[in-house]
Amino acid sequence: MPEALVVVDLQNDFCPGGALPVAEGDAIVPLVNRLLAEAHVRVLTQDWHPPQHPSFAASHPAATPFGRGLVGGAEQVLWPVHCVQGSVGAAFHPGLETNRADLILRKGVSDELDSYSAFFENDRVTSTGLDGYLRSRGVGAVAVVGLALDVCVAATAIDAARLGYRVRVVEPACRAIDRDGSLAAARAAMKEAGVTIERGGVHR
Repeated sequence: MPEALVVVDLQNDFCPGGALPVAEGDAIVPLVNRLLAEAHVRVLTQDWHPPQHPSFAASHPAATPFGRGLVGGAEQVLWPVHCVQGSVGAAFHPGLETNRADLILRKGVSDELDSYSAFFENDRVTSTGLDGYLRSRGVGAVAVVGLALDVCVAATAIDAARLGYRVRVVEPACRAIDRDGSLAAARAAMKEAGVTIERGGVHR
């Protein structure tokens, strides 16, 4: 069964100079392009938020970025305004070879919910449709790369494993925010879910 490569949120706002930058986020672009060239099925995810998205701290009175609040009834981090639909920040990094994509999946589009995972909204119930697409392509394994390793990459990998895919995260093709131990926690959660984390190089 073929493997799908899921490239998570490699967008301007998550790269240096963006609204919510991940350190060295742009450094992964060459490796991601190489993986795209080798992959059988290629999916790019794109954070695509309405201007007053409830995940933004600015949408909550007296809230500050990186504090916590309720979004769709679930507690989560409240972020700086980022990846607003149609903005330059929401565009893919200009070096990313988007022409290789079989599917571009926009997430976080709801006015009520956020979506870290490429498979489910943060209510953990509402599907994005990615699982159905991958199964229609005969995919049995998923490789996950992109930004940020300890947020959307981890959430995507864990959900893929729970859905029954064989999952690997290619860590050299990811970068993390790593606030308050979030990277160690994400690695532990991925390991518990059965995700293989490839750190030293790229393996098939």
